[in-house]
Amino acid sequence: MKELVQNFSKQLKAALDIAHKAIITPGRDFDNIVISGLGGSGIGGSVLAELVASSCPVPIVTNNDYFLPAFVGPRSLVVISSYSGNTEETTSAMQEAMKRGAKIACVTSGGKVLELAKAAQLDFIEIPGGMPPRSCFGYSLVQLVKILVSKDCAPASLLNDVEKAITLLDKENDRIKSEAMTVAQKLNGKIPVLYSLGSCDGVVVRFRQQINENGKMLCWHHKFPEMNHNELVGWVEKNENLAVVTFHTSYDYGRTQKRYEFCKSLFTSLSSGVTDIQAQGNSLCEQLLYLVNMGDWISCYLADLKGIDPVEVKVIDRLKAELSKF
Repeated sequence: MKELVQNFSKQLKAALDIAHKAIITPGRDFDNIVISGLGGSGIGGSVLAELVASSCPVPIVTNNDYFLPAFVGPRSLVVISSYSGNTEETTSAMQEAMKRGAKIACVTSGGKVLELAKAAQLDFIEIPGGMPPRSCFGYSLVQLVKILVSKDCAPASLLNDVEKAITLLDKENDRIKSEAMTVAQKLNGKIPVLYSLGSCDGVVVRFRQQINENGKMLCWHHKFPEMNHNELVGWVEKNENLAVVTFHTSYDYGRTQKRYEFCKSLFTSLSSGVTDIQAQGNSLCEQLLYLVNMGDWISCYLADLKGIDPVEVKVIDRLKAELSKF
């Protein structure tokens, strides 16, 4: 897993090469977008929605279930994201989208999704297979960007921002790994509490997923300012088992930052400590990819500190085996 994380910038470069060669039906002939996927395949949709929030002219909804929202129909674009191509929830959603006459574009390495896409002559982008889905975030995210650029729902400059992020990650590689190890040492043996300040919520969800899968740990996440209206009230007793990590970008809203400044003193007094991680980069895309790589490294170092294999997901395999009986 560490080798895959180390090669994240190379993956982004390979993903760009695939995207530049991909042929997607151009034009915006729909009124809404649904990006459907689970786990490592689905989180790219959440991050993409943040990247294009200020530029996409139609609403984007992410979907992580067997079924699609009732509004999906002929005037919808449904983007199917399944790394394996066999994720049962996603293939179910895809078949429902086909029945409803939605426009469909797929990102996958093969499986049933690719089979259905070819048979129905749907738009699709095929990415390399054979790796843990969570380690292929770069492949899936870049293809999602390509699809939205082709559909006039994202600026073409986003692909240029990915190119700049590659340079940034290579330049900051040693710094990222050093900071990640320091954070992992603080989190080891603790319950991580993860917060974003509104500009990188999807990345914090990704960070939580990586701690779950690579670090084999439970943790929770929330975001500002929403947590100020509920979770904040739960911070009443000191608990040394809690360790807070916050992700920050230069796009965080000023009043949200003021809210955090108040809360940080509270978190510090009631937990084992607070670690703030500031993104680097000149664009939101660069900063989010920087934080993705940082979170991935932290999760890998947690696995090292615990002496466990970050790749294995035996409990998920057992669940799939049980479901296959029905």
